[in-house]
Amino acid sequence: MMAPMAREENRATTSTRIRTPETRTPVRPAPRAWTTRLLIAGIVLTALNLRPAITSLGALLEEVRDALGMSGSVAGLLTSVPPLCFAVFGVTAPRLARRFGPAAVVCAGMVAIAAGLLIRPFTGGTAGFLAASALTLMGIAVSNVLMPVIVKRWFPDRVGSMTGLYSMALALGTASAAAVTVPMTEVLGGSWQTGLAVWGGLGAAAVLPWLPFVRDRGTTPAQDAHARVDDRGAAPARDAHARVDAPRLRVTRSRTAWALAVYFGLQATGAYITMGWMAQIFRDSGVHAGTAGLLLAVTMVMGVPLAFVIPRLATRLPHQGPIVLALGVCGLAGYAGLYLAPAGGSWLWALLLGISNCSFPLALTMVGMRARSSAGVAQLSGFAQSTGYLISIPGPLLVGVLYQHSGGWGLPIALMAGLMIPQMAVGVLAGRDRTVEDEATR
Repeated sequence: MMAPMAREENRATTSTRIRTPETRTPVRPAPRAWTTRLLIAGIVLTALNLRPAITSLGALLEEVRDALGMSGSVAGLLTSVPPLCFAVFGVTAPRLARRFGPAAVVCAGMVAIAAGLLIRPFTGGTAGFLAASALTLMGIAVSNVLMPVIVKRWFPDRVGSMTGLYSMALALGTASAAAVTVPMTEVLGGSWQTGLAVWGGLGAAAVLPWLPFVRDRGTTPAQDAHARVDDRGAAPARDAHARVDAPRLRVTRSRTAWALAVYFGLQATGAYITMGWMAQIFRDSGVHAGTAGLLLAVTMVMGVPLAFVIPRLATRLPHQGPIVLALGVCGLAGYAGLYLAPAGGSWLWALLLGISNCSFPLALTMVGMRARSSAGVAQLSGFAQSTGYLISIPGPLLVGVLYQHSGGWGLPIALMAGLMIPQMAVGVLAGRDRTVEDEATR
């Protein structure tokens, strides 16, 4: 896949020359084949690291609760930490990208993920566990926001396919952590600490592809990767290295931005409830712990093929509402089955909920489609994701409280199904063919 993409870039950009305001002389572009491959490797490895911290914990949540003495409500708080951190830290990502460049910020995010995962299991208490989790989630938060920016900036003509590749890798990492954490823990001696800490190695590997882009601070992204001129047809400033132009939009004036933020928040609510609690739902219904982890993996792995197909399909449609509705119907069917016969049809329910969870790559794709420039995408991505994750914070916590006080999963599942209705409604609004630049300047 990488070689044809690189050749395509070579053909498209070989004859391009950039003149800076200072010299007005041609600038020789950097070797495009290896930079393109390195960027793709960085995007894939980054995506692989954006969910194992959460789904590996979901697979071992019962062991972690017993070891640290957590109640159901505290465990619910633990499953609410990811969206809280994503909301708090994600809003800083566009500002950090403007100052240091998106590649440098993503590289630092991978360092934070690796460090937090290695420290978290050995802190010895709930407070330390939460603090180390917050460090990991801080790295995930800024990378979450900047991935659409990087795709828009370096691959503006392939937003759908590159978002699909990124989303597919994200789903693969999510599913792999859910599937192999329990058996890997058993192979490594049965210690849940080791089973959680081993994922830090994947985070360390993701640092490497971004290092050349952090070090080369004197060139622009166009010179680094594709030797393209900017959106206005002029060469970017010489010292702008991979920086995102300062946003000038008032995104809060855009109805589409708000619809996209609410859609993102409601799909994130369902996703983090699923990642944090679904394995426990199956275990409480009599399913073996290893099988429950596999069921969670099935839910997550559905995103591997669909996360590549859905963004490409979405970019070909003038309105993404039909995809929103189809995913929502699958979610409602999955929750109904989980309520009526959680063990009897467990594989089918896991499959349906996995299809429904592909609302995430659809939301990312719409972020890239609802703004015209990389600066607009940066601001829209930061607003939609930060606001969305704020909306999603109460969901996992409320599920834990309802589970503890009702003594069963009936009320929590009813809550999940009920949230699917407004998610479908705002998703249809967010899928309309318009841009935030048009709405914000009216």
